Amino acid sequence: MELEIRHLKLLVTVSEEGSLTAAARRLNLTQSALSHQLRDAERGLGRALFLRDSRRMVLTSAGRRLLATARAVVDELDEATRDIRESSRAPEGILRLATECYTCYHWLPAALSEFSNAFPEVDVQIVADATREPVPALLDGRIDLAIVSDAVRSPRVRLQPLFRDQLVVVLPPGHRLAGASRIEAADFADQTLITYGAPKSELTIFQEVLGPAGVKPRRWIPIEITEAIVELVAAGQGISVMANWAARPYEEAGRLVTRRLTSRGIHRQWSAATRKLKSAPPYLQAFIRALANGRKDPQSPLAALPNAPAVATIRAARPG
Repeated sequence: MELEIRHLKLLVTVSEEGSLTAAARRLNLTQSALSHQLRDAERGLGRALFLRDSRRMVLTSAGRRLLATARAVVDELDEATRDIRESSRAPEGILRLATECYTCYHWLPAALSEFSNAFPEVDVQIVADATREPVPALLDGRIDLAIVSDAVRSPRVRLQPLFRDQLVVVLPPGHRLAGASRIEAADFADQTLITYGAPKSELTIFQEVLGPAGVKPRRWIPIEITEAIVELVAAGQGISVMANWAARPYEEAGRLVTRRLTSRGIHRQWSAATRKLKSAPPYLQAFIRALANGRKDPQSPLAALPNAPAVATIRAARPG
């Protein structure tokens, strides 16, 4: 006869309890049934596992040899059983999200990896159509989470600060402005400015820097994709403004240089926006935590960004 899991559990339990009576109680068996199982195991092995006296069951040398393996097998089986039971109770659902700009979707891989391990049954969907107007999409119920830097004043929206970033001017290495420590509004007057493809009313560089100073660039080229902007700037076709984390890989590769935008710098506060619900699914808050934790991944674009302050100051500025 071959040993079975029940025999290994018996061995572990009797060794811990010290008697068949206590072990039978713990295993929800009768003492007679447990004695029968023990005899079967010993008959199959051809060796006694316990020495029986009037007060306590004592392991034999064969019992001690088998006990270490029995404990390892039983512990591993218990852990696997718990994991399977917990995963069967894992929430199922769909988490729909959007960010304020297409480049911001580069943030998501690190968060998705952590989140998927915890909630494998939840399907995360990126709703790219809501990128330009994530808050209306949130209020309409088309998405569940919006990652924003805009001011959100709706009483139906809850904001949770995530991190801060800074907009920088992006230049080709040989540009005449590359030697400056900072770039002011007036420096854009004779430049071709390449930005993300959004209206001027939604671009921080126009709303917070050029507009208040009454400055217009010589030429404005809106483009949707970060990589295309980088290629044009690197080729000397203009300069751009983008988030420091978006520009950092290209600067480290020596393709671009970055400079501070204005003497004070232009910073943005990013937050997770959700609807104020009486009962939100548990995975929604878990994804927000995973997004914040994504900064800890050295491969994440957000790795060097600071934490959000305890109280968020939301700038009325759109990325780009």
